Amino acid sequence: METTLARRAHPTAMWADARTAIVLGLNYGPGHDPLPEMEDRSAGYISVYARGDDYHELIKGRLKQLAGIVAVRSGAEVKVFVDTAPLMEKPLAQRAGLGWQGKHTNLLSRTHGNWLFLGVILSAADYEPDPSEDEHCGSCRACLDACPTNAFPAPFQLDARRCLSYLTIEFAGPWPEEFRAAAGSRIYGCDDCLAVCPWNKFAQGAHEARLHARDSLSAPRLVDLAALDDASFRTLFAKSPVKRIGRDRFVRNVLYAIGNSGDPALIPSAERLLEDPDPVVRDAAGWALGRLRAGDVA
Repeated sequence: METTLARRAHPTAMWADARTAIVLGLNYGPGHDPLPEMEDRSAGYISVYARGDDYHELIKGRLKQLAGIVAVRSGAEVKVFVDTAPLMEKPLAQRAGLGWQGKHTNLLSRTHGNWLFLGVILSAADYEPDPSEDEHCGSCRACLDACPTNAFPAPFQLDARRCLSYLTIEFAGPWPEEFRAAAGSRIYGCDDCLAVCPWNKFAQGAHEARLHARDSLSAPRLVDLAALDDASFRTLFAKSPVKRIGRDRFVRNVLYAIGNSGDPALIPSAERLLEDPDPVVRDAAGWALGRLRAGDVA
């Protein structure tokens, strides 16, 4: 893989026959600082990793090719993992020497920064492990200070309940009020702690074309996103990781961004969704309208 790291470590006990974990990292760096994009409050911000094709399918296909080679050469059984099992990829990656878990809990590499996808091949063959990596964050706390919801109670600790990546993607209901305004224009994921890391000065832009941002997912207009029904949502996000959260959860996020936009031209978009079949969408529409009519801006 282009701009890829591959190292070996002894795995944790998950598959009884596993003797070696081969951990791979694929760079998806944007090649520029994406955070200034959020200054346009009439557009939604989608996390860099989700602007191209779904990385699960891309990495799984390549891992299977590599795993086949490993199996043939070793004569031992292999298994492939890309977020498909409760396997702790980041600790394994650090033990394998790919990098270290930074204060933001994500994997950091001295040569590739922190824009990295991870995948693991477990092998029943016993390979010599690579040296593990030490932590190199020092006194830096840029990632901790950048978090818009104060999701880091301490360095190297993340409270997922406060994390906008968790809230926009995994959380199904109405958000707690304290996080809605803090989300700004973020409608899928959050890149703040990744984007500010000084180690990114060594990172490169992604070489894999399928990871490059689609034009339709770079600064998409909130007025267009609020009008999505289920069919148009599925069409827009075909082959995208965004598709898995479904239209209702996504439109909820869009409405929070509309409420933070300060743009009265978006009032009709929110009004139309007051009668949406989904109660969470209706709740978000009411919140957005209250913000816009009061002239509140996050």
